[in-house]
Amino acid sequence: MASGSDRNPIIIGGLPSQVPDFDPEETQEWLDSLDAAVDERGRERARYLMLRLIERAREKRVAVPEMRSTDYVNTIATKDEPFFPGNEEIERKILNATRWNAAVMVSRAQRPGIGVGGHIATFASSASLYDVGFNHFFRGKDEGDGGDQIFFQGHASPGVYARAFLLDRLSEAQLDAFRQEKSKAPNGLSSYPHPRLMPDFWEFPTVSMGLGPLGAIYQARMNRYMEARGIADTSKSHVWAYLGDGEMDEPESLGQLSIAAREGLDNLTFVVNCNLQRLDGPVRGNGKIMQELESQFRGAGWNVIKLVWDRSWDPLLAQDRDGILVNKLNTTPDGQFQTYATETGAYIREHFFGDDHRLRAMVEGMTDQQIQHLGRGGHDHKKIYAAYAAAKAHKGQPTVILAQTVKGWTLGPNFEGRNATHQMKKLTVEDLKGFRDRLHLPIADKELEGGAPPYYHPGRNSEEIQYMHDRRKACGGYVPTRVVRAKPLQLPDDKAYAGAKKGSGQQKIATTMAFVRVLKDLMRDKEIGKRFVPIAPDEYRTFGMDAFFPSAKIYNPLGQQYESVDRELLLAYKESPTGQMLHDGITEAGCTASLIAAGSAYATHGEPLIPVYVFYSMFGFQRTGDQFWQMADQLARGFVLGATAGRTTLTGEGLQHADGHSQLLASTNPACVAYDPAYGYEIAQIVKDGLRRMYGENAEDVFYYLTVYNEPIQHPAEPSDVDVEGILKGLHRVKPAEKGLHSAQILASGVAVPWAIEAQQILADEWNVKADVWSATSWNELRREAVEIERHNLLHPEEEQRVPYVTHKLQAAEGPKVAVSDWMRSVPDQIARWVPGAYQSLGADGFGFADTRGAARRFFHIDAQSIVLAVLTELAKEGKVDRSLLKQAIDRYELLDVTAADAGEAGGDA
Repeated sequence: MASGSDRNPIIIGGLPSQVPDFDPEETQEWLDSLDAAVDERGRERARYLMLRLIERAREKRVAVPEMRSTDYVNTIATKDEPFFPGNEEIERKILNATRWNAAVMVSRAQRPGIGVGGHIATFASSASLYDVGFNHFFRGKDEGDGGDQIFFQGHASPGVYARAFLLDRLSEAQLDAFRQEKSKAPNGLSSYPHPRLMPDFWEFPTVSMGLGPLGAIYQARMNRYMEARGIADTSKSHVWAYLGDGEMDEPESLGQLSIAAREGLDNLTFVVNCNLQRLDGPVRGNGKIMQELESQFRGAGWNVIKLVWDRSWDPLLAQDRDGILVNKLNTTPDGQFQTYATETGAYIREHFFGDDHRLRAMVEGMTDQQIQHLGRGGHDHKKIYAAYAAAKAHKGQPTVILAQTVKGWTLGPNFEGRNATHQMKKLTVEDLKGFRDRLHLPIADKELEGGAPPYYHPGRNSEEIQYMHDRRKACGGYVPTRVVRAKPLQLPDDKAYAGAKKGSGQQKIATTMAFVRVLKDLMRDKEIGKRFVPIAPDEYRTFGMDAFFPSAKIYNPLGQQYESVDRELLLAYKESPTGQMLHDGITEAGCTASLIAAGSAYATHGEPLIPVYVFYSMFGFQRTGDQFWQMADQLARGFVLGATAGRTTLTGEGLQHADGHSQLLASTNPACVAYDPAYGYEIAQIVKDGLRRMYGENAEDVFYYLTVYNEPIQHPAEPSDVDVEGILKGLHRVKPAEKGLHSAQILASGVAVPWAIEAQQILADEWNVKADVWSATSWNELRREAVEIERHNLLHPEEEQRVPYVTHKLQAAEGPKVAVSDWMRSVPDQIARWVPGAYQSLGADGFGFADTRGAARRFFHIDAQSIVLAVLTELAKEGKVDRSLLKQAIDRYELLDVTAADAGEAGGDA
């Protein structure tokens, strides 16, 4: 056995430990050389030499620990900057016009009587970052592919509108309709990037901060996935995400950096606008956010390019032989740099350069005005171009560009760098005059003094506008542009659903497994099978989907470079560069981002994908509800499966796994079509109709949410007279009553349908009550249709009043109605207003807990015996039965004792 000194080296904190020194004399020579460099040339020179050695070591493929952060200067040296191919003077004029129109648009939206406001300062800081992209990098869709995917920072949308105005993509009337989408229809412009509101313009919603970077990572990954599977050629597509340094505090912003590095997504570039400010103050007043972000991104395996200073700093840094200027830059906190952005050159001379004679000497030949105009790199077109070019050329890693800017740049002293600048929406006359002068725009004073300030357009035939059109033509078309080129899919016929319609016979299966069987048959279809994208957060086996491993395989761009521990098994874990299944690990946020990217591929790349995202229902809408709203905004389509649903169905897991409310949360999303099916044939009909609505002719921008359970039940075959309309609209009768004196109706959904059927039998056998059982496949859709009809009736009193489907369906059904589900009562209560006659609901309100299914259902009083009591109670209210029977039922079934309940079906994870 090797001694301690002979063991493999262990790197701790970047320093070698337990490493034997085989040549101490040589080691000492190197150490002496370092000491001499420090003694003779100083620490800064020695540090520079060390950095060059590390650089050379990497060139020679000598492994060295990664540096977490570098000096507070530009990553790209001046001598390494490429030739700038643009006309900087023309681009400056274009940008000045864009800056003006963006600010004026927001200011005009704040005029009296409107007051809808907007944000000026974010775009003012990031305008150059966007302009270089528009002029030289962002690929459009004119070549027939998806072009580049650009995630614009939400608060910068006025600048994107302003540029589109110069290009005649938007009119002056539309700019004046900013944030007035209904009152100024059809000219209204949405406040932020909202594809649902402007489906020909925006592609990606980003203003729910943190979701933009997350979505961009998984969009870049989806591009690689589609190419690997031969669905679309995405090799030319690059994903750009524009973010704020304050936004990076959101957990979603940094939470998935590792997957981008792990999969080598060099088709992805983050541009972080480091204006050092959040909405109300500095991001890191006492620290340095660029250095912090550099450490985080480097540690995650990203290529980092810092763009800190503009070209006016180059001569100063060139003469910094002893490193005193770099040291000053390294040690000055962000809060102080924010102050420098608002102060005079004299103040900067005294407070930044004045505490060291060497620093003072550097700026002796500079005027105060020149010192004041020592700028930030994010405003320098040539240096931005160099950073973008380096990012596009870099291979093997995603890149982040950390660009320092000034929030409110060029807007004047009342805006620039001020803590309140994010909330400032209106420019005074004096602000406008100063702004105009700084931008050198030919606008007369009288045009600024007589009401709303004017927009500026240099003329359609001007050199600037022609330049803009030429640049966009060279880059493949205008951006942002959303184009839907996808054709309707050829959908499978009824044969694909035959298995589910046969039922399960004597076998008991959960609805989760019933769905999986439908999906497996659909994935075999020659036309659409390859377009399915199964997605799960490390729970495929729980959901019974490990059967897909051998055939569909799990997507991994590196393949499977190891022998799987279960390789001898029939359902062995299989990874492949062309795998179909996305196995994203324990990250619902990452899975939902994959869902959105896949679900919008029909627009992004013109190739429809059919994502099927399966998760623990408790951790779907509750944990990532904001992303489902993002999905709706992005017009994404697909199937979302809330598995192990219900408050009492997964009771062994306890409180945090017991979902009794996701259907209610789903009802808040207007694009979500939510169902709670009980049987396999219902699932088949719902999936078939979902494919038609989302991928057939006249496709709709909706997505489907199905809650499925892990409790095994017997699934009946589809009846010959199946009520397909009822299944799809949300209510159909599954078992008419056979005998009894008094009538009642039991409405149940999902796993509660078998309890309702058991209650039906008890009522008939023991209480002489005939109760029909209805499967409420969608409480949500019943309510949605009823609300729409009620709205129509309200606004059209002169027309024959329409009747909601649920009212029409139950109009002739005799007796009181009792609704039951494994959800809180608010779910079935959604339809109470439109149910004719007496209506009572039972539900699992409150927290879930760990126990048997039977005990939990007795506790919540939603089991069969409790349904019986509810029906008898309603009949007693109507005088049909004596109230004394109610106490008899409670005593007979021991409804106050949870231990008296049958434990119920056990197990059944899938």
